[in-house]
Amino acid sequence: MLTPTAPEAGTPSAGADPLWELLIPPSRHGRHDRTAVEAAGTQILFADGVWRLCATSGLWNANLGYGNTVIADAVAEALRTASYLTLFRSGHTWAVAAARALLRVAGPDRFARVLFSTSGSAANDMVMKLARQYWALRRQFGRRVVVGLRGSYHGLTYGSHGLTGMALGQRYYGVDQSLIRHVDHVDDGAELADLLSREGDRVAAVVVEPVLGTGAAALSDRMIAELGRLRQEYGFLLVADEVATGFGRTGPYFASQRWTTAPDVLVASKGMTNGTCAAAAVLVSSEVWGAFARSDAALTHAETQAGTPPTCAAIVATIAEMDRLGALERGADTARHLDLLIADIVGHPLVTGDDGRGCFRALRLGRDGEALSDAEVALVGDEIRDAGALVSLGPSCVQLAPALVYRDEDAARLGAAVRAGLDRAADRLAGKRVVRA
Repeated sequence: MLTPTAPEAGTPSAGADPLWELLIPPSRHGRHDRTAVEAAGTQILFADGVWRLCATSGLWNANLGYGNTVIADAVAEALRTASYLTLFRSGHTWAVAAARALLRVAGPDRFARVLFSTSGSAANDMVMKLARQYWALRRQFGRRVVVGLRGSYHGLTYGSHGLTGMALGQRYYGVDQSLIRHVDHVDDGAELADLLSREGDRVAAVVVEPVLGTGAAALSDRMIAELGRLRQEYGFLLVADEVATGFGRTGPYFASQRWTTAPDVLVASKGMTNGTCAAAAVLVSSEVWGAFARSDAALTHAETQAGTPPTCAAIVATIAEMDRLGALERGADTARHLDLLIADIVGHPLVTGDDGRGCFRALRLGRDGEALSDAEVALVGDEIRDAGALVSLGPSCVQLAPALVYRDEDAARLGAAVRAGLDRAADRLAGKRVVRA
């Protein structure tokens, strides 16, 4: 077992761990209580010796929990049989099998072809190129604008960073957003309709998350219906970014399967290998595929590590395990536990409401009539963590995204930790002394 060396706050040293941790400043690197050393089932062991209940599914990724041996064995066998094969200008049988498995669960009546990627971010880069080339092949060269939603998260690679609807330093990093537009979603599509009335003939695609990943804010039925109506009127490609909502996270395999009209493109990643391999996929309709097939046109996008045999073996094995374990049915049970937890906690002084679907939920946080700041939300997250559970943080909210296969005792433990953490956080925010067990 590796034991990390904790550097002094803000001071690099020769003995410090060489790891550059992501999305946090150096002063917070190397903390023992945040350095994981093992994961099993629904728990993670940290370098401080404490097992904590995971209510994030490993960044919404390990929907079947940690350490599934069937998936591990499938990856190991692929590593022995064909450790690496490329999809550059060729294919291989592992990728064919994975593509077939994905089409089976996403709907072969909805999608015709699968492109492999390595992350949701890179897949969204691919989608924007795909949409623009699709319209160029149809001789509509002016359709280059891609529309996203405010508050959305599509990734941090250069293209997806621009599409992301949160302020995450796009201007600071010089991210080009000249062909990107963002509209609201809480108005049920009114701003989108207004934008399309002015620029409809320039819009290549509208990309939406069925549940916005940053705050687990679910699109309303009216918004989804309006997306279908506006697509019919203006002809843009409708893209469902299901990186966060796929593989049973909100109920069905994909949230967009509940839409009355299928998206033209679907993006999947989290949950696809149960977090064992870097993987994403872009599924396209027969109409989109047909434009490329009729023109015999290649899409200029490829990634060295996309769709390798071990990754594809993990995809096939994960889908088989979803079936064997009854993951969708167990996810529905876990969602019912979350319903009860939220109903019990929603009257807490710090909880102002809730949002989300299925096993992807958020508790809205505020006090004195104001939403909690990022620092205050972080305090709440720390207190829940100290009470024994790991949750994700969002804008003025904490997110609950447990594994679909939670047991009754996991759900009870999560409820107790959330309640205790909220109580301690409320006391700290009120300036009271907190007594810890």
